[in-house]
Amino acid sequence: MATTDRDTVTSPASGTRSLSVLDRGLYALFSRHADRARHEPDRKRYRAANLPTGFDVYLARVYGVSWVVLVALAVLTGTVTAALPSALIDSIVGFLGSGLPVVNRIGLPAIPRLYVALGIGLAAGLVGKRVTVWTGGLYLRWVASARRSSIERTLPGAVRYLRVLATGSSDQRTMLRTVADQDAYGETAVAFRTALNKAELTGSVDEGLEMVARDTPSTDLLAPFLLKFREHANQGGDALANYLQLEGRMLSNREARARERTSGFLELLSELFVVLLVLPALFVLILTVMSVLAPGLSEPVATPVGPVATRTVLVYGSGAFVLAVGAGSALLVESLRPAEHSTSRYGLPDGVLALLESVPTNPASAAVVTTPLAGAITVLLWTWSYRPLNAVLLGYVAFGLPVGLVAVRRARIDDAKDREIKDFVHAVSGHVSLGRPFPDAVERVAREVDLGALQNDVDDLAFTMNLTTGGDRNGDRTDVQAAALARFVEQVGTPMAEQTIGLVTGALDAGSDSEDVFETLQTEIGRLYHARKQLRSSLLVYVAVGWTTALLVVAIMVAVNGYVLDGFTQLSSVAGSSAGLAISPDAIDPARDRWRFYVVTQATMLACGWFAGTASRGRYEALLHSAALVGVAYVVFTGAGMV
Repeated sequence: MATTDRDTVTSPASGTRSLSVLDRGLYALFSRHADRARHEPDRKRYRAANLPTGFDVYLARVYGVSWVVLVALAVLTGTVTAALPSALIDSIVGFLGSGLPVVNRIGLPAIPRLYVALGIGLAAGLVGKRVTVWTGGLYLRWVASARRSSIERTLPGAVRYLRVLATGSSDQRTMLRTVADQDAYGETAVAFRTALNKAELTGSVDEGLEMVARDTPSTDLLAPFLLKFREHANQGGDALANYLQLEGRMLSNREARARERTSGFLELLSELFVVLLVLPALFVLILTVMSVLAPGLSEPVATPVGPVATRTVLVYGSGAFVLAVGAGSALLVESLRPAEHSTSRYGLPDGVLALLESVPTNPASAAVVTTPLAGAITVLLWTWSYRPLNAVLLGYVAFGLPVGLVAVRRARIDDAKDREIKDFVHAVSGHVSLGRPFPDAVERVAREVDLGALQNDVDDLAFTMNLTTGGDRNGDRTDVQAAALARFVEQVGTPMAEQTIGLVTGALDAGSDSEDVFETLQTEIGRLYHARKQLRSSLLVYVAVGWTTALLVVAIMVAVNGYVLDGFTQLSSVAGSSAGLAISPDAIDPARDRWRFYVVTQATMLACGWFAGTASRGRYEALLHSAALVGVAYVVFTGAGMV
């Protein structure tokens, strides 16, 4: 059973890999399934997914979960079937006996109720077991697809970085290690680290590159690049530099085409989003009208919470559907946003005092501080006899508005820094091209150029870069410069700073020519800034789509509440006094139906806000837009006396 292949796990008995007691048991029971031909596609997907566990262990866990699902579904389904009314079971059996071919001729024998429950429970459990195993393979496909998308987004920038490194070094290991240390290159950096780790085991970088090219999910992009990179690196530094320059141009063109395709997909997504959010509101209106003519919609149906009218189930089901559409659309927009143009990831500072000080500029800190306050407001409103839903919604507004405003303020600061960092790089490049050392160029720029929001960070960079310690002055200066640049990137805190200034550190450490480094850096930062502005302009259209859809639904609901609902109320009352009209006099209850309209409207506000905010700048701004729309809907409905 023991093996050194990455695809399978070493036997627990060998002791070469530590497994938990549960994993040991699952491995002993189910690891044999890994050798079956039906799991060969899963094995290939596993290699592409690059999971930390072995394939045998992963598959054993999946089979273990599938057996748990089988037992749970069998017991649950069998118990529910046994508890159903006899009349319902008899009607289902009669339906099948009349509809199934051959059976409708020979008839179904009388089957005891217990056997029916056991059979249905076992069938449901087996189906659930099969679906669980299939889902395990589907998960591997999802992970591999996500890695492939990340590689396609980050490989162009990594290739441009390699081209700069090639001007100072032709050593494959050094160049790959420099790129692998940059977190900005995502899964491409992970692939390079994997290649270097395999090279440590095999003793050959070429073999490491070949193994990663074999297992990578990006078979049409990263795999051929790694093989050609290996080939040209063996031919010499000039051949490698020329290849990287050509490959960088080709990947940039591919990146531009991919951005155009993404823009087209976002347009389709926004159109579908509008349709899926407006339709439930119209469906609820039509359902209310139909209930006047179809009294059966008011008949109760059995639910886990007790008998509920059919129309009530459909109305609140529409609200849940709207929330699902909004959440799904927001996740799609977030995943379609290029990684290099994503918003900053805000972490929490260490210590209570530091957290409180960062509240005005850190939405993550603002969320931590605002959560208990919003909870207290929700409880207070509840005690003031607000309806529970309104208390929760207003608590959400109290949480989302301040956190969202802090996020917008921080985003504007980051935008200003990105704008200034572009000017900073151009100014430093001018001094470096005149032959001045990099630290002197930074010091001159800090003294002579007004960099606005970036000024304090540049001043600190200039001071730190000119610090030296005893010993080897040149070596110390290099280390100090690298540390100063790393601190500068951390202080600026924007993705653009990480993707551009980090390039300088690695390139200078590799011995690249300073003038060539900054010439490439100017091109890279100009491309990133232009692409980010273009993306921001295009995504603002979807912010308008979200708000327009939300306000349209509010207007429709208010108009129906104000003019249509009263008319149907009068029609129902007339029907109650006239024996010739087949209209239920209890079909329309203005207070009840207005509340239902309000619930669906607020669900639409949340969905539209999530979509618009995520399209604008990300999840924190989604809180701002959704909270603002919820507040608008509450004021409109309450001010008009409709709730």
